[in-house]
Amino acid sequence: MAVRHLNVEVRLEPGVAVLDLMGEINGFAEEALNAAYAEAEAKETNTILLNFEGVDYINSTGIALIVGLLARARASHRRLLACNLSEHYVEIFNITRLSDFMSVFPDEESAVVEASVS
Repeated sequence: MAVRHLNVEVRLEPGVAVLDLMGEINGFAEEALNAAYAEAEAKETNTILLNFEGVDYINSTGIALIVGLLARARASHRRLLACNLSEHYVEIFNITRLSDFMSVFPDEESAVVEASVS
């Protein structure tokens, strides 16, 4: 099986820095994820949205990387949101209790609306 590395594009929506994630979130994703998160922080928004629409696979190391981003967000008093998770990964976020600490939205539009009213 070929490993698809993670590609991340960072863009700004009103009041929200969006990280469009594409590929696999595993140990190989750490550098790309951290660099994109730092770029999002530099946009000086209070909310960062992880868009999982292009994500094919997340392993336990990938979950740990997301937990690390959550810790960074909390330390800098930012909100970290997630959107476009498959049903399987919504269940994983619930089982691991990640969804207790970051809101999960079915799509980007609802996440951006929520971020703009908070």
